[in-house]
Amino acid sequence: MNPIFQNMLSRYEIRTKDDYTNALREVMQQTALAGLYHGGFFNHAAFYGGTCLRIFYGLQRFSEDMDFSLLQPDESFRLENYFDAIIAEFHSLGREISITRKEKKTQTNVESAFLKDNTEIYNLAFTTEKSIKIKLEVDTQPPLGFSTEHKLLMLPFSFMVRCYTLPDLYAGKMHALLFRAWKSRVKGRDWYDFEWYVRNNVALNFKHLQQRTEQINAIKAEDFTPEIFKNLLKEKILKTDIDLVKNDVRPFIKNPSEMDIWSADYFLQLVDRINFSSK
Repeated sequence: MNPIFQNMLSRYEIRTKDDYTNALREVMQQTALAGLYHGGFFNHAAFYGGTCLRIFYGLQRFSEDMDFSLLQPDESFRLENYFDAIIAEFHSLGREISITRKEKKTQTNVESAFLKDNTEIYNLAFTTEKSIKIKLEVDTQPPLGFSTEHKLLMLPFSFMVRCYTLPDLYAGKMHALLFRAWKSRVKGRDWYDFEWYVRNNVALNFKHLQQRTEQINAIKAEDFTPEIFKNLLKEKILKTDIDLVKNDVRPFIKNPSEMDIWSADYFLQLVDRINFSSK
């Protein structure tokens, strides 16, 4: 195995199959970021979502997908233009990958129902381990009003990744938690992240959340105040099976006992502790 790739994997404690899957997927994510950096991708786009929160801000759960947003709307943008750089990065570490386009079936696609149609979605997988894959998704017509910062990653080499700032990551997560439509499924990872933001007293950029809600859900800002948002969130909590929330999160965390306190009442109290940004 390539020594750099081995070094990246060696940083993880691997005892179970889930441990190995999570570690290998995260090494894939970091390598993909390196390829995108070499391709100049972050001159035009920023990293956001749970994987960004995990890699750059210390979230203690693993994540599967990689979500990106263009800095400005661009219907002509094509992620394919960066595939050669991604493939070359993996090749330099002795690994071969395949990248395939994921076709969205309908507007109510289970995985991306709360997003718009104009997102580009691709799956990246090793040619030898196709069961471990990551999804790359780029919003080409993003809601604006977000800020970014450059965050350092030191493997497979030192480079900078343009990321959403924490208040704007928080806004994206709360939009996902409130509006994500997974039919009978529950994405408990959204709830884990919500708890993390509250625990760390991160300020929620509510203006950016309003912009997301207006563009994606056609709810005008004046009809989506902090109080209305909190009430909708509490309604969502009361309708959600917390056991399903826990089941979704369990494979992605080291210590499931941290969820012992989770209940509808627990999350309702978290809502009242949300710190709204004053900007």
